[in-house]
Amino acid sequence: MKLVGPVWTKALVAAALATAVCAQPGTTPKSSPADYPAHAIEGSVGVGAEYMVHSFSRGEAYYIAKDYLVVEVAVFPPEGKTIEIRPADFLLRVNGRKQALAPQTPEMVAAALSHAEWRSADPHVEMAAGAGNASVIYGVPVPQRTPYPSDPSVHPVPIPQAPKDDPTGIDHTPPVKAEDLVIETALPEGAQKWPASGFLYFAYTGKSSSIKSVELVYKSTVLRLK
Repeated sequence: MKLVGPVWTKALVAAALATAVCAQPGTTPKSSPADYPAHAIEGSVGVGAEYMVHSFSRGEAYYIAKDYLVVEVAVFPPEGKTIEIRPADFLLRVNGRKQALAPQTPEMVAAALSHAEWRSADPHVEMAAGAGNASVIYGVPVPQRTPYPSDPSVHPVPIPQAPKDDPTGIDHTPPVKAEDLVIETALPEGAQKWPASGFLYFAYTGKSSSIKSVELVYKSTVLRLK
């Protein structure tokens, strides 16, 4: 594996981030491939990666995708050149197995997380730390009907009220949904002239405690993640 190649200066990456990177999906790339726990050079392209086990995040929004192994990947094109980023160029090899895992599309992962949230009475508990004591439902609860549904004394109809200002001044903006964050922070795909980074998701339902080694394969380059 070659570990030499183009030099990505902090000034160059900072300029790139100031122009195009902030406007595209994905995560914010670090200054250079060497800033990632695993890094290498594939041809003239720098690659950095970090094994996140099951987690993905952006700022304070933190979630667990328990049926996927998550890897944050950063790609650094050569200065002044445009490259094509294809998630399909990445494979994940677990415990040295010959059959590697291909990344799932962000849409498939988002749909899976959305379905898990629909089935859980407390989706935040399940997604952040497992189901715990949360009960599980298999559909939308149907309210019981009374013998006299038109009688307002049995089930009074609430009168809509205008929202009141919060005197505490606390912003009660709802947190980003996991399925939305998956789409927003996925590794950008397509032509890229500037450093780009984001998450890749590999379907895996085995126990993470049984994983002894994890390798990310990018074309002819192998990055040892664990």
